[in-house]
Amino acid sequence: MNIRPLGNRALVLPLEEEQVTASGIVLPDTVDREKKIEAEIVALGDGEKLAKLNLKVGDRVIIEKWGGEEVELDKKEHKIVSFLKILAVIEK
Repeated sequence: MNIRPLGNRALVLPLEEEQVTASGIVLPDTVDREKKIEAEIVALGDGEKLAKLNLKVGDRVIIEKWGGEEVELDKKEHKIVSFLKILAVIEK
């Protein structure tokens, strides 16, 4: 199934959060982690405001954790998020 976000929205695949701290402490699922997550852009809408961000499919971004609508594709949880929920692009 293919999904094309409308307007100023992007379809992203949230990446796994780090479960172990730098010092080796394993974080349980009950820990309230930060309210932002890393994700990969899967598809982009054609809205003007989103176009100004110069994003492309495959970019890694940081999004607000509690934003967007969850949708399941290929047995993986994706999110459809507004351009306002995209906080930063991760450049390598």
